[in-house]
Amino acid sequence: MSHLSNHDLPRLKKNLAGRQEHNSLKRYIERTREREYIAAKLSTHSPIEVDTSYRVAVRKTLINPRDGLSMKRIIGESDLLPVSYMQAGMKASKSVCRIEIRDSVGRVLGHGTGFLIAPCLLLTNHHILECEEAAQFSLAQFSYEVDLNLMPLQIKSFRFVPEHLFITDAKLDFTVVALENDSAEGTTLSEFGFLPLYPESGKALLGESISIIQHPSGAPKVVAVREKKIIDVYDDFINYTSGILPGASGSPVFNDEWVTIALHHTGVPDPDDSSKYIVNEGVRISSIMKYLNRLKPTLLEEQQVLLDSIFAGSELANYDRNPMVIGNLDMEWYERSAGYDAIFLGENYAVPLPTLRPDLRRDVAKLTNGKTVLDYTHFSIVMSKSRRLAYYTAVNIDGGHLVSVPRARKWYYDSRLNRKYQCGPELYNNNDIDRGHLVRRRDPVWGSLAKKANEDTFHFTNCSPQHKNFNQMIWLDLENYILSNTETYNLKVTVFTGPVFREDDVLYRGVKIPAEFWKIAIMVKRDGNLSVTAYLQTQKNLIRDLDFAFGSYKTYQVAVSNIEILTGLDFGDLRNYDPFRTITAVTGDIEPAIVNVINIPSDIRI
Repeated sequence: MSHLSNHDLPRLKKNLAGRQEHNSLKRYIERTREREYIAAKLSTHSPIEVDTSYRVAVRKTLINPRDGLSMKRIIGESDLLPVSYMQAGMKASKSVCRIEIRDSVGRVLGHGTGFLIAPCLLLTNHHILECEEAAQFSLAQFSYEVDLNLMPLQIKSFRFVPEHLFITDAKLDFTVVALENDSAEGTTLSEFGFLPLYPESGKALLGESISIIQHPSGAPKVVAVREKKIIDVYDDFINYTSGILPGASGSPVFNDEWVTIALHHTGVPDPDDSSKYIVNEGVRISSIMKYLNRLKPTLLEEQQVLLDSIFAGSELANYDRNPMVIGNLDMEWYERSAGYDAIFLGENYAVPLPTLRPDLRRDVAKLTNGKTVLDYTHFSIVMSKSRRLAYYTAVNIDGGHLVSVPRARKWYYDSRLNRKYQCGPELYNNNDIDRGHLVRRRDPVWGSLAKKANEDTFHFTNCSPQHKNFNQMIWLDLENYILSNTETYNLKVTVFTGPVFREDDVLYRGVKIPAEFWKIAIMVKRDGNLSVTAYLQTQKNLIRDLDFAFGSYKTYQVAVSNIEILTGLDFGDLRNYDPFRTITAVTGDIEPAIVNVINIPSDIRI
C-alpha cells in the first residue's frame, strides 16, 4: 500500500470528484439525441411502453401483487402509496450511514454516504474511499439523524477493516469494504440490517420516480421521496432529474419497493454555470454486481465467501411476489440427476441420508419407478404422502465454485411423483403464503450444471408454505456465517433442511401448515473433525389463525438429538460431532436450558 500524506487525501478526493463530473458531462452530451427521443416518447407514452420488454418484465417481478396501485404509480396515473411505504422506507434507512473520512492522526477531511449491502460489507463511491489506507482511518457512522422531536440520536461508529475485503473501481466509481462487527459503544452491526442487491437489469424504468436516502455534505440523514425521475439509462449509469444536495455521494437510489437501483455518485455540471448541475448520475447496481461476479474468482477463498454474502443477500428480499407460472419438464430432464452425494465432503467423511421411523417410512411418497428419493442436481428430497410436503431435503454446497444464475420464472410439478402428493397453486395463490425454498436457490447452483440446479430448485416438492412476514434473514445467513468463520475442507458443506410435522399444525386449504423448520449443517474443520450444527426456527406466532396475524419469530441452535426427536429422523453418527452432544433430551419438547437463541450469526456455537 502506498503511503498518502495528510495533504494528499483532500487533493486526491477533489481531483477524483472533478474527474467524475467531467466524465458524466461527456456521457450526457453524447446521449443528447437519444435522451430527446426518450423525452418525446415519455410525453405521450407510459414508462412500460417506452422501456425495453426485458426491463419491463424484470420490473413487474418486483411488484407486490397485493399493492393494487403499484403499476398506476409507475405509469404516472397515481401518487397514492400504502402507509406501509413509510415503514419500509424507515427500515431501509437504517442501513444508510455517514462516512467520516479521516487521516492517520484523526483529523476529519470530509464526509460521504454509504450503505450496508451484506451483514458486514458497505458500498460507497470510489472517490470517497479510493484506497485501503483511506478506509483504514475512516469511520462509518450509523443513526446520525434526528428523532420525532427533532433531537439527535446517539451516533454508532464502526471502523472499516479493508484487510478483510476492499474492492474498488474508478470507472464505475464504487468501493465495497468490510466493517467490524461491533462498535466502540458495544453496538452490533446487525442492528442496522442491510439493503439486498439484485443483479438483474430493469429494477426501475425510464420515467419512473425514485427516492434517495443521503447525508448531504455530512449533515444528518435526510430523504428525497419520489422527487426525481429517471430520464436516461446507459450501459453502466442512469440519469435522473436534478435537485439533490451536494455532498450526497455514496447514497442508495431506490424504486417504489425500496429496492436499490443505483449508487448516486455525481451531478452533471452545467457547462455554462459551474455552480449548477443539469441532472444527477448514479451507477447502476446491475453493473456493480457484474463487476463483482467477474472479480470473484481472483480473490482469496475467505474473500470469496464474504463476497458471496452480497449475492445471497439479494435472495433475502426476493421472495416470490410474481404471479405463478407453471412449466413442464419431461422425464428426460431427470434422467441424469445424480442427486445428493453422501461422500461429498470426502471419502473419510461419509454423511448418508437420514432414516425414518417405521411409521414414517410407510408414509413416504413413492416415485413412479418405486423409489423413495427424488434426485435433483446436487440435492435430493424425500416426500410425505399425508402432508404433501418434504420430510427433508439434502444438498451439497461447493462454496468455491458457486455460479451466479438469474432466478427461474416458472414452477414445476415433478413428473416422477403423483401430483396428489405435491402442493401447488391451490395452496399458494391469492394469500399471504409464500413458496419457501427448503433447498435455498443458490446452494446447489455451482459447477457446470449450475443452470440445471437453479431450475431444479423451483419444484413444488422443494417448497414449504411460509408466511410472507416469516423473516428468514438469519435463517438464510446461517450457512454463509459458518462458511466464513470455519476453515472448511475445500469450502464444502452438506445441509439437511425440513419442516417439523405436528398433529396440531394449522389446517389451511386442506394442508397442515408447519409451524417450525429445522436445518443441520455439516462440514470438515481444519483439525480434520466434522462440525455438525443444528437449528430450529418457528413461524408459530404468524399462523395462529387463518388471518395470519402478525407476530415475532425465533431462531435457535439446538442439539441434533432434538431434531431427531421432533422429526422422527435418525442422523446416525452426526450427533457425536454436535457441540451440544453432551446434552441429552428425553422429550419431544425443546427445553430452554438446552437451546441457544440466535439473534445474530455470531451467536452460533461451532
